[in-house]
Amino acid sequence: MHTKSLFFIYSIASLFLCIILNFSHRTSHPRNINPSPSSMAKIKDTFYISHGSPTLSIDDSLPARHFLKSFQHKVLHDRPAAILIVSGHWETSDPTVNAVSGPCETIHDFYGFPDQMYDLRYPAPGSPQLAAKVKQLLEGSGIGPVHVDRRRGLDHGAWVPLMLMYPAADIPVCQLSVQTHRDAAHHYRVGQALAPLKDEGVLIVGSGAATHNLRKMGRAGGGVAGWAEEFDSWIKAALEEGRYEDVNDYEAKAPHARVAHPRPDHFYPLHVAMGAAGENTRGYLVHHSWSYQTLSYASYKFTDKE
Repeated sequence: MHTKSLFFIYSIASLFLCIILNFSHRTSHPRNINPSPSSMAKIKDTFYISHGSPTLSIDDSLPARHFLKSFQHKVLHDRPAAILIVSGHWETSDPTVNAVSGPCETIHDFYGFPDQMYDLRYPAPGSPQLAAKVKQLLEGSGIGPVHVDRRRGLDHGAWVPLMLMYPAADIPVCQLSVQTHRDAAHHYRVGQALAPLKDEGVLIVGSGAATHNLRKMGRAGGGVAGWAEEFDSWIKAALEEGRYEDVNDYEAKAPHARVAHPRPDHFYPLHVAMGAAGENTRGYLVHHSWSYQTLSYASYKFTDKE
C-alpha cells in the first residue's frame, strides 16, 4: 500500500478516535452551567435587609455597607444555589416574578445622585427555572394569578445590597414584586408559600427599610427622631419574641406606624421573609444603624427559636 494511502487512513482513524473520545468525555462529564438548586445545601434562614439610601452602593461611611460586605463571612456561610429577593421598589397589582435568560439588567431607578452610581452594574444571571417554581408554589397555595416578566432586570432595592453581599454576581437571581393595595398578612402568606424553596438551596431576602418616610429625613449625623426610634424598637421586640401576628397587624399595634411607613412598600418585604421562615422561628437583629435621623438600617435574620 502506498505511503500516501496509509497516511490518509491513519489520519481518518485518528480523527474518528478523537471524535469518539470527545463525545464520551462530554456525555460522562456534562457542563453544569446553571446548577439545579436541588444540588445545593439547604438554606434554613431568611433575611430582611434595610437597604436605606441608594448611596449605600458607594458611601463607605455607612455602617450598613460594611455589614453587607461581611455578609458571607459573618452572617451566612453557606453559598446559595439561587437568590429570590423581594424589593420594595417593584409594585404590581398581582405577584410578579422576573425570569431573565442571561445577565439581569441593572436598573438605575434613582435620580440626582453622583454620576458614578449610574455606572455601577450587577450582571447576575437570571433563573427562569426558579421563577417557574415561584409561580407554581404561589398559585398552588391559592395566591395569584402570578405573572412572569421575562425582560425586567433588578432595581436598586435588589442589586445594591446583593452587589455588596455577593459581589461576584455569579449566583442566579429572581426578583418578586409587592402588592401595596394588599395587607401585610397577604405578604406573610406569600412567604409561607415560598418556604419550600429553602430546601432547594434558595436564599429568600426581603429588601426594604425598617423605617421609610423620606419627607421626615433630617440632617446627616443628627440624633434619631423619637417616633422613628419608638417604631423601630417595637418591631425589634415583636420579631425577637416571635410575635408575628402583631407584626402582621403593625398598623394597628405599632407606635407611629403611619409615620414610619406612610406607604407599606418598603415594609412588606419583611413580611415575606418572616412568612418564609416557617413555624417556631423568630427574628434576630443582625445589624442596626441610622442615617438622616429617621432612616433605620435594622436588618434581621429569621431562624429557629433557640
